[in-house]
This record gives sequence, structure tokens and C-alpha cells, in this order.
Amino acid sequence: MQVIFHAGAHGTEADRLIKSLLRNREALLREATLIPAPGRYRSELNNRIDSARTSPPAQHAIESLASTIREGQDANRVVLSNTNFLGFPGHSIQNNALYPDAEDRLLAIKSLFPTANLELYLSIRSPIGFIPALAEAAHHSRRSAILNDTDYTLLSWADLLIRIRGALPDMPITVWCHEDSPLIWSEVIRRLAGLDLEAPIKGGFDILSSIMSQEGMKRLRAYLAKHPDMTEAYKRKVIVAFLDKYAQDEELEEELTLPSNDPLFSDEVEEIYDEDVARIAQIPGVTLIQT
Repeated sequence: MQVIFHAGAHGTEADRLIKSLLRNREALLREATLIPAPGRYRSELNNRIDSARTSPPAQHAIESLASTIREGQDANRVVLSNTNFLGFPGHSIQNNALYPDAEDRLLAIKSLFPTANLELYLSIRSPIGFIPALAEAAHHSRRSAILNDTDYTLLSWADLLIRIRGALPDMPITVWCHEDSPLIWSEVIRRLAGLDLEAPIKGGFDILSSIMSQEGMKRLRAYLAKHPDMTEAYKRKVIVAFLDKYAQDEELEEELTLPSNDPLFSDEVEEIYDEDVARIAQIPGVTLIQT
């Protein structure tokens, strides 16, 4: 059985993604792919992970967890989602390293699914948006430290992925940039579900509709309906054109708390982030979904 772990990251519309997947639940079940409701397994799985980090899980614990997740369904592929798989918000940065407990937690997860083929899916984000989002998700006692003690220029997603690959070299990883989500949302859904990249799905515009006006979405859907044979690659070009005209600016703007008032600070961090993404594309065993 394939077990797919969608691990966020924090502040990357993770809950919206699982809701998009759940819209396809019945159709995916017919393809032997199960999307369990997160409320069924998150608490138990988190507890099992904590226990497995200190001692090997007992067979009855492994079987109990599998029973909770499978819901009595016969599936070949299961998709699980939790932004805390790699670490909880307040402890997700240490000495300017992202998710310092990631390898330990993933090894614990592996011990809980000893016969499954595991895959990791992760959305990454520029430190400019990620750090404030992480601080917002963390306990108030940790927010100041996250915002003020983190060097935005030293954070590296590539370093995190290299660490994970070192600890679990047989586990494939799929990554995408949160900033690209409106354009690649449908591909992310299909990849998580194990579908062909041109397969019909529900929810492919779930994130796009939150940043585009109703008129724009109506016109876009009408245009796409007139061109049913359009490839996904060309469809993205069409979406960009419609966003240029119909994007809701107020939905695109974020109020961010940054450690520097220097107008060049954001540009420097974004440039480093772009270089980091380029490094990710070269890591063996890592698939980067790009626009």
C-alpha cells in the first residue's frame, strides 16, 4: 500500500488542499484511493508518532492505527494530511534550521507503517510570508522568538529536504512553491491522488476562486468550456492572463511583520529563496512541481 503524507508546510493552505481532495473522495475510492477525514486520525497518529520516537511501536498499535485510517475500506493508496507531521509551529525553527525534528518524526512514522511505501508531499514558501504565518500558528509565547530571532537569509528548504533524503533515502518527495498554488492546484490534487495529470477532478480552482473576482471566474470557466482539449500547460497561461485582469488585489495583499524596514531586505530574501528553489530541483529523489 502507498501512504502519502502531506506535511503542509504551515501557512500554505494545507487545510484547503485536503478539502479539495475530499471533494473527490467518492470517485477516488472507486480507484482504490482513500482520503480519510483528518479528524478521524490526526490525534491518534500524533500520539503514536510521539510514542514511536522513544520506543518501537507494538504490533497492536500499528494495527489499531491502520484500522482507524482505513475506515474499513479496501484501498491501495491512502492520503494523510497534517501540517505538524514535520514539527509543531513553535518548534519548527531552531538555529535558523527548518523543522529540526523532521527526520526523527518521519522515521517514527515509517515505523508505524512498516510494510507501506511512503511518499512525502510538501508545499514550501518564501521566508517573507512563511515566518509570519508560522508565528501566527505558534503559541503566543513563541511568536516573538520566531519573528525576531530568525535570520530570514539563512533559512533553506533545500537543506531540510537534503536532511530528509539522508534519513529516508527511499522515500520519494514532491514539492511545490506556495506562491504558485493558484496555477498548479489541480496538478497538486492529481499527484496526491495518484491520477493522470489530465484526469478530470473537482476543486482544481478552489484556491484561484479566492483571489479572482466572480466575473473573472465566470468568464474563465466559459472560456475553458469552449476549449475542452486545452492542455494543462496552456491552461496555466490562460489563468495568468485572466488573473492579470480579474485578480482581487485585496486578496493578494498581506500584512507582514518583517525584521527590517530596509526596502531592499525583501528583495534579498526573495532572491535567496529563488536560489533555494533552484537547488531543490537538483536534489535526487525530489520532484518539484513548477509552473
